[in-house]
Amino acid sequence: MNINIKNRLKKVADFIEYSRLADIGSDHAYLPIYLVKENKTNFALAGEVAEGPHKSSIKNVAEHGFNNFIECRKGSGLDVIKADDNIEVITICGMGGKLIADILEEGKEKLLRVEQLILQPNVASNLVREKLENLNYYIVAEEILEEDGHIYEIIVAKKGKMTLTAEEKLFGIFLPQEKNKVFIKKYEQELKKLDYILNELKKTTKLNKDKIATLQSKKNMIKSILK
Repeated sequence: MNINIKNRLKKVADFIEYSRLADIGSDHAYLPIYLVKENKTNFALAGEVAEGPHKSSIKNVAEHGFNNFIECRKGSGLDVIKADDNIEVITICGMGGKLIADILEEGKEKLLRVEQLILQPNVASNLVREKLENLNYYIVAEEILEEDGHIYEIIVAKKGKMTLTAEEKLFGIFLPQEKNKVFIKKYEQELKKLDYILNELKKTTKLNKDKIATLQSKKNMIKSILK
């Protein structure tokens, strides 16, 4: 049976270096199923917090005959991981950056033996990078792509310390070096949003000078990176 997996998840699969995986917010277990088919994992968790997607994961895994390789567990974030699972890599895909950062913070005690994190925020990727820095993971690769009208970043990290500049938190370490079409599109759109917000703020009778200064600083960084 074929699995119809999105390109953004295939890209994540390409970065996986370890065989024992936990996929959090597993979206019907598409990624774990694909990884078993490609012989890239011999044990995977498909974690879901909601009953509907959890049941869909169970159904999909059974239909592919992969019950011996994939366990579907219902729970919040990294709570689905047990110590004896010996998870080496965690994937969290297609969520907002704040939610991904919160999941990592709330489950940080589960990260002790996790060698690799592959995270795919669709907004607020800066919060993910900040959290990785705080949790002593360092970024080894990044990618940015567009699919179905949404822009996703892939951030790959391994255990180790890093110190990020304000620019690196916002734009990434590797993405500005490549500066592909999707990267440029994302930050051109961001510039337009910032211009609109700044204009609206300046119209108000009570000016929020601190907020204006913060937004103006971000605008200047974006203009500089797009040169």
